[in-house]
Amino acid sequence: MNRHVVQRLLGLLLMVFSLTLLPPALVGLWYGDGAVTPFLLGFALTLLLGTVAWLPVRKVQRELRLRDGFLVVALFWSVLGLFGTLPFLLAEYDPVLPMGFTDALFESLSGLTTTGATVMVGLDNLPHSILFYRQQLQWLGGMGIIVLAVAILPMLGIGGMQLYRAEMPGPMKDAKLTPRITETAKALWYIYLGLTIACMLAYRLAGMGWFDAVAHSFSTVAIGGFSTYDDSIGHFNEPLVMIVAIVFMFISGVNFAL
Repeated sequence: MNRHVVQRLLGLLLMVFSLTLLPPALVGLWYGDGAVTPFLLGFALTLLLGTVAWLPVRKVQRELRLRDGFLVVALFWSVLGLFGTLPFLLAEYDPVLPMGFTDALFESLSGLTTTGATVMVGLDNLPHSILFYRQQLQWLGGMGIIVLAVAILPMLGIGGMQLYRAEMPGPMKDAKLTPRITETAKALWYIYLGLTIACMLAYRLAGMGWFDAVAHSFSTVAIGGFSTYDDSIGHFNEPLVMIVAIVFMFISGVNFAL
């Protein structure tokens, strides 16, 4: 095992993940919901620890083997779940029943793995930034932040084939859309992003507000199930909304390489 290569990649991937904590902070600023600080603190801490892991081995230039790729993916999803708890732990949105570490870890991993189970109640009254963050976790997990990293790591001089093969399930890993693995990863994300935008617009036309349309497009395309309401999609009580959800979940379940 190339320990230094694994450490370098893990540090870089943590730095990439830290950037995902900024959009919820911007949402919090837009709505003035008072929950911006947890995301900024989470961003700073994740970026700092990622940099600390990467800096000592930044000049290591060794080829990443397949078993190293498996290790990086396994470690990253584990570490990602831990760092994903930071906004939940730091947010003081429920001073009566603050979220403990176990619940925060469950919520983080449920989102990233698109499981859809939740331990949170009173979603209707939570800050927009927290709600957006939950939906974003599922959206990132739906395609895989590893695949996103594969698309950008070559810019840092790192090949991503072994990470891609370790991350993708079944025959998908051998079904390249383009000759270069980086271009394949980008193509997958373009398709995923395009479906998300189309789903968002469809939800908006079906009667949702912009925030709910964006939030539910994240969980629909990821086939996750998180919602911004305790009643989930049933909150809207609108057949058109149900039809949009069914259509885009079906499309999102298709192999993108076909």
